[in-house]
Amino acid sequence: MASIIRKEWEVNDSAFFLFDSGPARIRRMKNILTMVLAGGKGERLFPLTDQRAKPAVPFGGKYRIIDFTLSNCLNSGLRKVSVLIQYKSHSLDRHIRTGWNILNTELGEYIASVPPQQRISEDWYRGTADAVYQNLFLIDAEDPEFLLVLAGDHIYKMNYAEMYYWLLAKKADAVVGAIDVPIQEATRCGVISVDNDYRITRFDEKPANPTPLPNDPTHAFASMGIYLFRTEAIREHLMADAQEDSAHDFGKNIIPRMIKERPIYAFKFQDANKKAVQYWRDVGTLDAYWEANMDLIAVDPLFNLYDPEWPIRTYQGQFPPAKFVFSQDYQGGRMGVALDSIVCGGCIVSGARVHNSVLSPNVRVLDHADVRESILMGNVVIGEHSRVRRAIIDKDVTIPPHSEIGYNRDADAQRFTVTESGLVVISKGMKLHAAVDSSG
Repeated sequence: MASIIRKEWEVNDSAFFLFDSGPARIRRMKNILTMVLAGGKGERLFPLTDQRAKPAVPFGGKYRIIDFTLSNCLNSGLRKVSVLIQYKSHSLDRHIRTGWNILNTELGEYIASVPPQQRISEDWYRGTADAVYQNLFLIDAEDPEFLLVLAGDHIYKMNYAEMYYWLLAKKADAVVGAIDVPIQEATRCGVISVDNDYRITRFDEKPANPTPLPNDPTHAFASMGIYLFRTEAIREHLMADAQEDSAHDFGKNIIPRMIKERPIYAFKFQDANKKAVQYWRDVGTLDAYWEANMDLIAVDPLFNLYDPEWPIRTYQGQFPPAKFVFSQDYQGGRMGVALDSIVCGGCIVSGARVHNSVLSPNVRVLDHADVRESILMGNVVIGEHSRVRRAIIDKDVTIPPHSEIGYNRDADAQRFTVTESGLVVISKGMKLHAAVDSSG
């Protein structure tokens, strides 16, 4: 094993260690089993989650939400990853099999989806901790020294190896990923209270009066839903929690109990996004999801998809290049153009205009159509002379010619989901047989 390169710098008065990267890091990370929790319903994202789990929702044109967590795993040197699936998991399972079957199982490496098997009881997963408890057989089979538990529905970049070395440096039984947030926003989060050494003293779910950071009264530590445990320690607490009448949740039950008995530390989020502002998004609502997609089309996007040192993997279909046709028609003034937008393979913008939008693979925008501030998912067709504004249109939807979406809230609300901000969401495969009446 290569010798450890020890470099120290200060993070809020706490020494932090950067260790070597590359093959040596990957060898060390093999003693970690990763479990990605990907079975949630994502009810606030309905209707995007009507036919799929939240981690399987498309994002940024060519990706799915879970791709960011799995790319973090791969880029961190993790090679044993079990994705725990449950709710409407067909498309998520297919995506993992087709897009993430990239490791060599003969070397003991894998990224694999694991459905609930009712090995312990006839119950489905009753909470985040219960999902892991019901898969103790996987932990026993691998016998890892450490267990990393991740959420599969957040957008961020993070090197989990840094979290691992923080646990070693602190001689902790567990560390919890934490991001500092303004104190007024912390009431919506699980709040971690720490001492000056970052040891966790309290864990409160959505407290009315969040505890501020020791050296910053304007900010608090919010839990990121990322947990790294010594396996022998977490196994004991999972078995004890399973016998109790609780929410069977890591934040609500497991961590508050562990901090009373064991050394548990917070790990301050170290962003691998290489931007001035830290980026971590829980795209849990339709408006938050739309805003996160709109972040990507900026000239200098908040989230960096273009870093070759931190690639984001996904399944890529065999689509032809995107095409823009009809540069000018003197009789009708049509022009095929997309401005400040993301356009994926297989798209054709034919004599139409697209502004500030995200076009997933195989989208068609036809003559004289106008699309603005919208997300069009795979196989969407926008008919001739149609106007679309501030909309999310799920897969396999054809908007008839001369339709208007996003211009008359009352008319849209009669047929589609409309958020409080006026964002229009059209369900996957919805059949539209007539143009939307813009007169209301």
